Amino acid sequence: MRVLDVLKEETIISQLNATDKKGVLEELAGSVAQASGVDQEEMVRVLLERERLGSTGIGDGIAIPHGKLKSLESLLVGFGRSHEGVEFEAIDGKPAHIFFLLLAPENSTGAHLRMLARISRLLKDITFRQRLMTAADQRSLYMVIADEDRAF
Repeated sequence: MRVLDVLKEETIISQLNATDKKGVLEELAGSVAQASGVDQEEMVRVLLERERLGSTGIGDGIAIPHGKLKSLESLLVGFGRSHEGVEFEAIDGKPAHIFFLLLAPENSTGAHLRMLARISRLLKDITFRQRLMTAADQRSLYMVIADEDRAF
């Protein structure tokens, strides 16, 4: 499964306005909720519960907030970028700039883990991360992700 199988261009936020973890989760969930019709408050609740178990800030300026929802039938992915960076309690102590949001149906362990792994592998490439940070707008970000997703 590729990221583009579940990422919609309208769920990409080229400049997050949020300045804290909860705000980032609300903003990302808002764009995904608008595109999917899934309840934003439920998404945020699940994401915050997951963050209480341990931060999804994986370091190198990256966070992959994720969770599972009973009401979902398929995976949902969103993307956000913050040029300023947001404190996300990452393992390296540095702010996060690149955010991939992943929501999965409650019973989809395999697909959920495969998508987390794919996103993580894509983000290991420093050139890809730099391209994400310099892309001009939502469409450009989508194209950068599409190029990398197809090539990998």
